[in-house]
Amino acid sequence: MPIRLSSPTADVVAISDVMPIPGLGFLPVNAYLLRSAEPLLLDCGLPSSRAEFLQALWSVIEPTDLRWVYLTHPDRDHTGSLVDILEAAPAAKLITTFLGVGILSIEHQISLDRILLLNPGQSLDLGDRRLAIFRPPLYDSPATTGCFDHVSGACFTSDCFGSPVTSEDQAAADDIAELSVDDLSSGQRLWATVDSPWVSVVDRKTFYASLDPLRRLDPSVVLCSHLPPARAATSRLLNTLETAVDADPYVGPDQAALQRLLAEMEPSG
Repeated sequence: MPIRLSSPTADVVAISDVMPIPGLGFLPVNAYLLRSAEPLLLDCGLPSSRAEFLQALWSVIEPTDLRWVYLTHPDRDHTGSLVDILEAAPAAKLITTFLGVGILSIEHQISLDRILLLNPGQSLDLGDRRLAIFRPPLYDSPATTGCFDHVSGACFTSDCFGSPVTSEDQAAADDIAELSVDDLSSGQRLWATVDSPWVSVVDRKTFYASLDPLRRLDPSVVLCSHLPPARAATSRLLNTLETAVDADPYVGPDQAALQRLLAEMEPSG
């Protein structure tokens, strides 16, 4: 599926890709451009789609107009075009955490004068709005943060609430309402155990309490890195997350299973 542009809200452009994961299905991979007074790009796509991602991004904003690049965390499926974007957009600063800088420095040398460190509980002034920074209830990196835009009502949750889907068409859905309720719930529980395996051993009371801030916030749309847009669905998403603590821990195929799979793929005759 080629990179797809859409507008989950009037102020947000989604730049969407998809990544096949054998045995799990297809994982949506989304970045978002927030059209604020000081435009902000949230995450930078897959390394394998760098050229296509950059073409899509610069079709909706001039590089010289971009002011912020918000990295929810420095996993490779979020940093694909990061260096190229910073080189092309001289006025843009990178938003991450202290740990995010440390992880990025293993591979990239980014000048510290182009970095803004923001922690959960802090906020960012974008000229016409403020972004509130928080830690999502589920995460796979100690550097993970999400943010809430009080103007558009959009809540960007990084990997939290993600789910593999069964086809590329489902990955390109305009809203989770287009997906089967049962399939999405099971997919989100599966993703929780894959991406945040600690959820199966977390203290239940503590985990439930971590969901309360998002319940109170009740954003109009949840924009996840690995899920189609979820409008007016916060309670549904959080109720599914509550059940993740009871999901069976994910165990991937072992070498014997891989050998069987390779044997099945061999041409007959």
